[in-house]
Amino acid sequence: MSPSVPLQEMIRAIRSARTQCEERGVIQRECAAIRAQFRQSDNGGRSHNLAKLLYVHMLGYPAHFGQMECVRMIASPRYSEKRVGYLGAMMLLDEKQDASLLITNSIKNDLSHSNQYVQSLALCTLACMGSAEMCRDLAPEIDRLLRASNSYIKKKAALCAVHIVRKVHDLGEMFAPAARSLLSEKNHGVLHGAVVLITEDTHIHTHILIFEIMKGLVISGYSPEHDVAGISDPFLQVRILRLLRILGHNNEAASDAMNDLLAQVATNTDSTKTVGNAVLYETVLTVLDIKSESGLRVLAVNILGRFLLNNDRNIRYIAMISLQKIVGTDHNAVQRHRGTIVDCLKDQDASVKRRALDLSLALVSASNIRSMMKELLIFLSSCPLELRSQAASGIFIAAERYAPSQRWHIDTILHVLTTAGGDVRDETVPNLIQLITNASELHCYTVHKLYRALLTDISQQSLVQVACWCIGEYGDLLLRGECQETEPVQVSEDDVLDALETVLQSHMSSPATRGFALTATMKLSTRITDNVDRIRSIVSIYGSCIDVELQQRAVEYNALFKKYDHMRLSALLLCLFFPQVCDLLDLLGGSEETLQPSPAAGGTAPGLPANTASTAGGDLLDLLGGLEPAPLTPAPTVQVYEKDGVTLTMSCEKQSATGLTVTLTASNSTESDISSLTLQAAVPKVCNEDTLVTDKLTAPVNLKMRVRISYSSQGSAFQDTIQIDAFPGLSAAGH
Repeated sequence: MSPSVPLQEMIRAIRSARTQCEERGVIQRECAAIRAQFRQSDNGGRSHNLAKLLYVHMLGYPAHFGQMECVRMIASPRYSEKRVGYLGAMMLLDEKQDASLLITNSIKNDLSHSNQYVQSLALCTLACMGSAEMCRDLAPEIDRLLRASNSYIKKKAALCAVHIVRKVHDLGEMFAPAARSLLSEKNHGVLHGAVVLITEDTHIHTHILIFEIMKGLVISGYSPEHDVAGISDPFLQVRILRLLRILGHNNEAASDAMNDLLAQVATNTDSTKTVGNAVLYETVLTVLDIKSESGLRVLAVNILGRFLLNNDRNIRYIAMISLQKIVGTDHNAVQRHRGTIVDCLKDQDASVKRRALDLSLALVSASNIRSMMKELLIFLSSCPLELRSQAASGIFIAAERYAPSQRWHIDTILHVLTTAGGDVRDETVPNLIQLITNASELHCYTVHKLYRALLTDISQQSLVQVACWCIGEYGDLLLRGECQETEPVQVSEDDVLDALETVLQSHMSSPATRGFALTATMKLSTRITDNVDRIRSIVSIYGSCIDVELQQRAVEYNALFKKYDHMRLSALLLCLFFPQVCDLLDLLGGSEETLQPSPAAGGTAPGLPANTASTAGGDLLDLLGGLEPAPLTPAPTVQVYEKDGVTLTMSCEKQSATGLTVTLTASNSTESDISSLTLQAAVPKVCNEDTLVTDKLTAPVNLKMRVRISYSSQGSAFQDTIQIDAFPGLSAAGH
């Protein structure tokens, strides 16, 4: 290929290359020819060669060797060479390179050139790659050009001044007088440049002039020169609205002055065209960002509501983003568009669905919880997999905050677990267990409902875990078949054990779920009488399970059946075994201070009896190892609690030299009955239950125990917590 081939021929040769290697070969040969011609003193094709080099640069190949050629061509008196030279400078040079300093004097000379197009080239180059030093040196020249009579030059100078202010903010004061004068220009290009310049330096006080320009654009008639789809110069309107947003931010006086103008723009702009929607969107952002009147803010929210009905998904998307930002401050105004927002949950676009979900969850309140939750649950059943976790978490939070009743709360969470049990967070199971524990009047209803759910579907692990826990805790209520809240179902002991055994044997059950099922099966041995042998058989099977956690649990339960069957009931009620690490009721901290009565709701951890609490972990084998049956030693009884007629006494009886049984007795001396009495006991982590009945301790430990007492009397719930530091009849040596 000849070095003198035209630019079009070089482009054609590069495009016809079949491989990248062939393309590199073409470019290398051409670059070598360009270098050779750059070294010639008399080169008539300088602009031609530089143009080819710029194309090579656009393809991503090195072209730095053309920088000095750009400097030489900028200094050329010929316009054709200056044009290519300035273009090359903007593409190949930047403020970090020393070569850029070489063109400062050429730019200064060209800013005073008699040809407006040469002046324009210099202005564009300075605005594109001028360094801070160049800006300081040439700022007076730009200020002079801002006062020129030529509108074309003033427009370019205004945009160049914007770059200078961004580089050296202190120079903004120099351009302030000229910027104010530019606002009286009729040329919209000059006005646009002036508004951008004032936006960069908002200390230029031009509120009134800006208002007048904006009013003129809104109420002016048809102008073919500036009309875009029926909107008068929407680009200038958008720029002015952004400037007003800056001027009115945290400025009450300026905000009051622009309220009428913004209302006029919002009501007079055509919303049927995309151009009009762009102006309206900027108007809404301005209204919401300044200290505007409440009526104007409602108008802005209504505009966003109309955007939600637009066929363009992009417009619906930005509307929901804006509504999400203001739902906290203008909640009632956004609530008026709740129906439209909920309808967006059915949109085919995933991003629109996600924004609609966020906004719908933010609109949930105590007054609309039932209707909104119905829509959200419908959405959950059909939403994309990537949104299920977010939807489930949002529903849980809303239900906990605004639940009209405990039964509704439980039903809602169970619905979510039935629909998306595999997408909920880990804390969902213990939270639901605590909720069920506190709703004592709903235990029968809940266990029946969960039993039915367990028979229907065992694939949702969270639901199965809660169901197993509930059956283990309230299996006696299930077997009675008496439930006023739901249709009674006759369930036999075999039916319940069949359901739990199905969970244990299912390949869909996780190790944690099998742990729940095994613990529930074991707890049922204290609630049923005819199938204890079957329970013993089920438990013994998992003594050789490959899962270490499940195997350990089965071995411990087998020990209760074989070696300590005479105290199996007491062990299951008092020796509390956690399948998950969980500090319950804040009773397990190492604080030395006695806990104060707290109204916080209590609960039990998964896999535990409902009326007990314990520290995390704890091995039943360690708890029971080496313990031999021994006659109980009577011990004195002491009063540990007395308040409002309710008294709690404690007695301690030694099982052996290292074993101890603690008995708590509550009595009522008031005239009114008490119900739902619950005693929950625990010891701190530094002294777990093992210290009460283990032979593995090598040093004395001071025993402590905390007890929570809760009951209902005359329709009110009472709750208190005490700490017991002294055990009657127990010496330090006997610990």
